[in-house]
Amino acid sequence: MRLFDLNSLGHLESGVFLKRQNRFLALAQVEDGVKKIHIADTGRLEEILTPNRELLLVKNRPGLKSDYTLIAAKMDDGWVLINTKLHSTIAKEAIKLGVLGFKPQNIKSEVRYKNSRLDFKVDDTFVELKGCSLVQKGLCLFPNAPTSRGVKHIKDLIEAKREGYKAIILIMALRGCECFSPHPKRDNEFKKIFYEALERGVEFRGFKVKIDENFHVCLESSLKLCYNTV
Repeated sequence: MRLFDLNSLGHLESGVFLKRQNRFLALAQVEDGVKKIHIADTGRLEEILTPNRELLLVKNRPGLKSDYTLIAAKMDDGWVLINTKLHSTIAKEAIKLGVLGFKPQNIKSEVRYKNSRLDFKVDDTFVELKGCSLVQKGLCLFPNAPTSRGVKHIKDLIEAKREGYKAIILIMALRGCECFSPHPKRDNEFKKIFYEALERGVEFRGFKVKIDENFHVCLESSLKLCYNTV
């Protein structure tokens, strides 16, 4: 089922990745030369942003520091969304379709809880969303870089559960994989708090998305939790 139309972002253009200058900026070859590309994903993305990788871009309005914004990259199994600003919008549509295990009556985005903002409150359930683009040995892994923010939000879910709310960690897999696992090496604190959350009653839910030939982001299938990790 269609969750989001990337064409709604503007005219989609093709480019070729050259190099990453910093977390937020890359250089790419487009039709009229080498241009600056904004990256709305601070993860390492080292297996995706490789030289000569085909990119899907949208041109920025004049006056910005970059010429284009990066939307997706083409891997062997198709286009992979790597623009984190779109995650919440896409996930909200998936939640409406029941990826949390129920069809909600009410969805609120960016909900304040104590000193944090969690991604959603769906009926009486707090939900924190994580997009996963790293795949190794057939497993979807998160995070691909240390994330103190991610650790804090899972701690918030644990506290919300302790106070009597329902709480869910929701993983959106952006590439095909067999199952999801916290990355075994890149952030031990996240891995520890993830499993602690499950032990304390926070639920895990996951789903996979895929970009079709018309550049629609579509709900593909559910995503299960791994039990034997790398």
